[in-house]
Amino acid sequence: MIVLPGQKVADAAQPGQGVFIEDNKTYASTLAILRDGRVIPQKGQYKPLVEDFVVGLVKDVQFNGYHVDVNAPFESFISNRESLEEFKAGEVVSAKVVEVNELHEATLSQPRKFPPGTVIEISFVKVPRVIGRNGSMLDMIKTATGTEIFVGKNGRIFLTGGNIKLAIKAIGKIDAEAHTQGLTDAVKEFLEKNKENDA
Repeated sequence: MIVLPGQKVADAAQPGQGVFIEDNKTYASTLAILRDGRVIPQKGQYKPLVEDFVVGLVKDVQFNGYHVDVNAPFESFISNRESLEEFKAGEVVSAKVVEVNELHEATLSQPRKFPPGTVIEISFVKVPRVIGRNGSMLDMIKTATGTEIFVGKNGRIFLTGGNIKLAIKAIGKIDAEAHTQGLTDAVKEFLEKNKENDA
């Protein structure tokens, strides 16, 4: 079901992306789809949430740590104390959001440098569709393409090995058609049809 900004989506407080709480009730803050009780925003900018795993780009190196671009309009930072390895500006890392202040600036931990590969960006609100229920969609793409894929909650996706070209096309199809029914079957058919062409 499509919900509009300001429309009530739950009679209890359920914090998350694309909603706001008022009088202990939950309302949509943007155009969204309500599915199985979950609000899935159809647009908006990524705002870091504690426990999110993100794909970031090291922007610059400071004496006490690293400023990281996590595809959000807010600063994110990795302290030297949180890292066992050193990073350089321009390197791609995965990290976990452990704290977000009132300015939406995120503190990151558990940083890990990615090996050589490819990074793509999709709308962060489409990430749950790329992953699928219990990881089913992502597993299907990995199996069909032989590509290692790490999906950040911020809409950045790292890929390495296998048939990257086909994996990117499949993810692009999900990004474009996330609002449609029967998407899993459509992507499965797409992968089978194009497996040989993009090998």
